[in-house]
Amino acid sequence: MRHVLSATVQNVPGVLAHISGMLASRGYNIDSLAVGETDNPGFSRMTFVLRGDNRVQEQVRRQLEKIVTVVSVDDISSRNYVERDLMLVKVSASAGQDRSNVRGLAEIFRGRVVDVAADSVIVEISGTENKIEAFIDMIRPLGIIELVRTGRIAMVRGCSPSCDNSDAESANAS
Repeated sequence: MRHVLSATVQNVPGVLAHISGMLASRGYNIDSLAVGETDNPGFSRMTFVLRGDNRVQEQVRRQLEKIVTVVSVDDISSRNYVERDLMLVKVSASAGQDRSNVRGLAEIFRGRVVDVAADSVIVEISGTENKIEAFIDMIRPLGIIELVRTGRIAMVRGCSPSCDNSDAESANAS
């Protein structure tokens, strides 16, 4: 079973190494890991994708919660959430038909060409893991030179419980 965990952590040096080291030492494999600063520069959001049964997910969540720099951990897999991955792919494409083919595929997948060289094109694509994989399968015959992906990021749809409370308080104050 695939689990998506979202952790809010203190934005201090060594947090990523500490967390990934803890997971590796316990034999957990991370399919995807993305980290970035939140709207508050004192905190970062880490999104983990891992595979295992509910027991494994619960163990990982409990282990993460024991780490001092981890503020909160949420398994968002069972909730309604939006998930995205970003990819840059450099494709062999000389001027003419090859370049037109790459541009056409990028448009179909709602990607965009972000760089053009004499013999290659770099395409940027964001979307679900399935969309990214489908684009890779379509572009592979043209010749992938280099490919890099960010890993998945995810966010629960709608308003969180704390958001609901602040909205209610705002309405009562009016």
